[in-house]
Amino acid sequence: MDAGGKALPLLLDVRDDIAIKQAVTQAAEHFGGINICINNASAISLAKAQDIEAKRFDLIQQINMRGTFMVPRASLPLLRKSENPHVLVLSPPLTMRADWFAEHLAHTLSKYGISMVMFGMAEEFRAEGIAFNALWPKTTIAIAAVEFALGGDAMIRRSRRPEIMADAAHRMLTRKARDYSGNFVLDENLLRAAGQTDFAQYHIDPEHELEIDIFVDPDLPAE
Repeated sequence: MDAGGKALPLLLDVRDDIAIKQAVTQAAEHFGGINICINNASAISLAKAQDIEAKRFDLIQQINMRGTFMVPRASLPLLRKSENPHVLVLSPPLTMRADWFAEHLAHTLSKYGISMVMFGMAEEFRAEGIAFNALWPKTTIAIAAVEFALGGDAMIRRSRRPEIMADAAHRMLTRKARDYSGNFVLDENLLRAAGQTDFAQYHIDPEHELEIDIFVDPDLPAE
């Protein structure tokens, strides 16, 4: 950890309720509490409805939507003790475009399911001052899932570095939780709203045009 951070590595299957509770307990005991819950466990399959196997369909829903429901819920008792409690997930704005569902129905259901969990929990726990927000990249990000599921090295060159998501998450998580909950924002939009104008630093290869990410509607104006 070059920046001076400390980590507690734990093996966790987010489909296992008991393992989730144990991991939350271990983390709280190690660090003295929990102020932020970032639920980033995810499975991906862009198969069409007629092609995806039942076992893979179940796996995607269990990890993505169910996991996002169970992990923050297990963290609630400790988040309630925090002065600025945040829950952050990576899921898209709830834009209802039939073509996105038609292209990869199982995956779209799971990612929108994550967003709906945040939508509901944000309102359920609003009075307690616990923030539930979702962040999504405007362009593809240079990570393994993009390389292997979306287009290989060519797609990586059209992507941004993961640092843009880290910077956007930091901006979000340093907001006052009681005043900032139930939001579904794109990384670039969030950073622009905070006054940032230089995004060239994130581009993997400036000679290639950026690829707009899945679930980002190019017809919608920037926030």
